[in-house]
Amino acid sequence: MMEFIAQNMAPIMFISLILFMLIGYPVAFSLAANGLMFFFIGVLLTPYSGGAINLDWPLLYALPDNFYGSRVMSNDTLLAIPFFTFMGIVLERSGMAEDLLDTIGQLFGPIRGGLAYAVIFVGALLAATTGVVAASVIAMGLISLPIMLRYGYDRRLASGVIAASGTLAQIIPPSLVLIVLADQLGRSVGDMYAGALIPGLVLTGLYALYILIMSIIRPKSMPALPLEARTLGHGVLSLLVALAAAIIVSYAAYRYLAPAHGDSADILGGTVGVILIYFLAIADRRLNLNLMSRLAQQVVIVLIPPLALIFLVLGTIFLGIATPTEGGAMGAVGAMVMAAMKGRLSLDVVKQALASTTRLSSFVLFILIGARVFSLTFYGVNGQIWVEHLLTSLPGGEIGFLIGVNILIFFLAFFLDFFELAFIIVPLLAPAAEKLGIDLIWFGVLLGVNMQTSFMHPPFGFALFYLRSVAARVPYLDRLTGKTIQPITTGQIYWGAVPFVGIQVIMIGLTIAFPGMVMHYKGTTVDPGGIDYQVPEVPGLGLSPAGAPPANGSPAPANDGATPAAPDLSQPPSFGETPPAKPEAPSTDLSQPPSFN
Repeated sequence: MMEFIAQNMAPIMFISLILFMLIGYPVAFSLAANGLMFFFIGVLLTPYSGGAINLDWPLLYALPDNFYGSRVMSNDTLLAIPFFTFMGIVLERSGMAEDLLDTIGQLFGPIRGGLAYAVIFVGALLAATTGVVAASVIAMGLISLPIMLRYGYDRRLASGVIAASGTLAQIIPPSLVLIVLADQLGRSVGDMYAGALIPGLVLTGLYALYILIMSIIRPKSMPALPLEARTLGHGVLSLLVALAAAIIVSYAAYRYLAPAHGDSADILGGTVGVILIYFLAIADRRLNLNLMSRLAQQVVIVLIPPLALIFLVLGTIFLGIATPTEGGAMGAVGAMVMAAMKGRLSLDVVKQALASTTRLSSFVLFILIGARVFSLTFYGVNGQIWVEHLLTSLPGGEIGFLIGVNILIFFLAFFLDFFELAFIIVPLLAPAAEKLGIDLIWFGVLLGVNMQTSFMHPPFGFALFYLRSVAARVPYLDRLTGKTIQPITTGQIYWGAVPFVGIQVIMIGLTIAFPGMVMHYKGTTVDPGGIDYQVPEVPGLGLSPAGAPPANGSPAPANDGATPAAPDLSQPPSFGETPPAKPEAPSTDLSQPPSFN
């Protein structure tokens, strides 16, 4: 019995951890307690393990180095988490989400499902500026949900699109989960951001495609805004003209700057065009020039600041100007500047943002410390070998491994959130993936899309909890229409999330089937076999351009007098004079003994 337990310590330890967390113990303490408990058991069972356990009491001296080394306290990569969290909370307090939802809702209002499209579009923008799911879901739930219910949207569809759009903050950079995944996989955060960008945009497009299909199948579930609700009036043509003018100015600036700035000219030219149209919209509003419609003015003035912040953060990271940590710091400063420009930056807002940032950062830190204790023991009982053998033996090779791992993550996400999955499961999966030759950036983005479902499916979908906390629980009187609005039930919120969980599963399949969506982060790859080497022919050598004899074994062409004869390389070079002939050595008579006189 002792031998069986000693030789199967890894699976027993893993199952024990799952049971601890299902009972309800905090994750950080479950990790640390399991690690220490099984360390003690492992030391006692080492003589019975037949070499399967490599634990001894002096190994505990490695824990301080694990805590203060590069994996936890001295990990520069994790510094980006508090910066991006602070940035997201300040932006949420600044009212940016409210302005975006109101403006984009007016822009898409005349079409069926316009408010749903606005929620998806704003969710993607908030994801690219905040990176915090809670801030996105709560902001959109408070602002857009009452409006959608006011104008007759289906309750399940409205709650589902809000919860799903909020979870885009998990896959669209600067996502916190991508930072953690990059750290656990030992890869660059910048590469992880670049790899996740296209899958995040494709997922956003799939959400919008679902709304389009539903607006055709069930048009009454998402009516267009009535005329009296379109307070900004018409003016889409004016907006298109403004965009065309910005594009023309950007192209002209690009042509002007290209000789001096090279590859950076396109970015600089686009910046010139955007700044020009932004200040033109502000001047048009302040001076009543009537160059643009009210709708065009509002869209330009509201959209450009968050887009500028996105470029400040992600653009500098992708261009290699700043590290993710430096980009997060610039984003935090930019968020405070935006809040100050709107007159909403106060000491109370900063205190709230700092308190929330401290709580989240402490949560991450304690989980990471617990994970270090757990992994010390788990690796000491050769747990990584057990996991590697278990996963690499799955049928189907690489594809079978990816499908099996994603099914595992999907079901574990019912009970664990993305931080817990990233710190507990991902370090066990990475060695097996690397052994199979799977690119770890592709693997990380795939897991990030999968972990996004942990916010959406019952019973522990945090996005559903966030929405439940701000959705009406009792009937209320709408202040604009004077009608009684019925509340949203928890069942409607859960059922509304189901189609979007299905879309996320489809996105996992697309990421597996089309790895190029992620692998573009490597840039253009060059095939060495397709390189054509052109070497100029050297006159007089009678050799091919590559310096080789003529192909197919054919003789060198005869000299016709026009081409200098090939030099005789068997003789020393001549510099214009005929060298004197060397005297022949006298022959030696070998029939006589040698003379030394």
